[in-house]
Amino acid sequence: MTSKTPVPDPAEPAHPEPTPEDASGPGADLGDPAARQRLAHELAAQIDAHREAYYVADAPTVSDAQFDALMERLRGLEEAYPELASADSPTQRVGGRADTSTFEAVDHTARMYSLDDVFSVEELDAWFARVAKQVPAGTRFLSELKIDGLAVNLLYRAGRLVRAATRGDGYTGEDITANVRTIADIPARLDTEHPPEQVEIRGEVFFPVEAFGELNAGLVEQGKAPFANPRNAAAGSLRQKDPRVTAQRPLHMLVHGVAAWVPADESHPEPALQSEVYELLRSWGMPISEYFRECRTQRDVNDYIAYYGEHRHDVLHEIDGIVVKVDDIAVQGSWATPRAPRAGPVPTSTRRRR
Repeated sequence: MTSKTPVPDPAEPAHPEPTPEDASGPGADLGDPAARQRLAHELAAQIDAHREAYYVADAPTVSDAQFDALMERLRGLEEAYPELASADSPTQRVGGRADTSTFEAVDHTARMYSLDDVFSVEELDAWFARVAKQVPAGTRFLSELKIDGLAVNLLYRAGRLVRAATRGDGYTGEDITANVRTIADIPARLDTEHPPEQVEIRGEVFFPVEAFGELNAGLVEQGKAPFANPRNAAAGSLRQKDPRVTAQRPLHMLVHGVAAWVPADESHPEPALQSEVYELLRSWGMPISEYFRECRTQRDVNDYIAYYGEHRHDVLHEIDGIVVKVDDIAVQGSWATPRAPRAGPVPTSTRRRR
């Protein structure tokens, strides 16, 4: 049960904002069922094409604001006309897929979900109102920065790293184990005498902002095309066929969750709180963000959002929004939908969660 809040960054390159006419075509007659169906197909095709360019080619074709507008247009259309909400709609699927032409496809032990979006304070208020009806009084929240990087899933068995994979479509990702082993932040073995029999540790691999400019300058000197942004630099660096190339890039990772936990014995169960998970991961030698905050109330969350609205450029990595999580993991699992809602436009940075 989480909420993600993105906000436009003034530093983002200017793109003309798409209007409903851009997405639907001039004069679209939504009173005509056939026209509605055509519009839904057109929007889905555009979104899928942009996702392919973003996730697979690492070459975004539209701004984040333009992409978000297309998604909101399709989501609104499906809410108004539920018969259009097919199971294969982009609103029902995680963006991305495994690139089997370069890397072997591997299945995640547990599905990797994406985050839903909200784009206003009012939508964030509505999310909290829904949560209040389904969680015990006094439930705490965790607020954290959404790193604008590449989602990676680390599989540890008996404390040893055995596989690393991209998110892909949430079920199947690319096996990038050899490349991930070159990242100094990621331990080959968990620093504990009592590791779980199995655990998936999820996080984001990113390219530090300062190093991004240096990389692009070097690529231009070599006559190569520069990366569009730090997220694409991280993705492109991890998807190298030769791990030695990846090893030369200053990649980092921060982890933010666990899944598929199989305890080695009953005396070492999975933590009950997300905040406890972070402390445990830190004790294992995993890289944890220093920017998360435990929040008792919605006001605490709003204060956190406001703070990073003013300080979004004071952190090591680009920011893709604010994520708000219910601290109690059992409550997270009892939420009505497994997808995690993102909380509305928060002053963070560019939004690249597609």
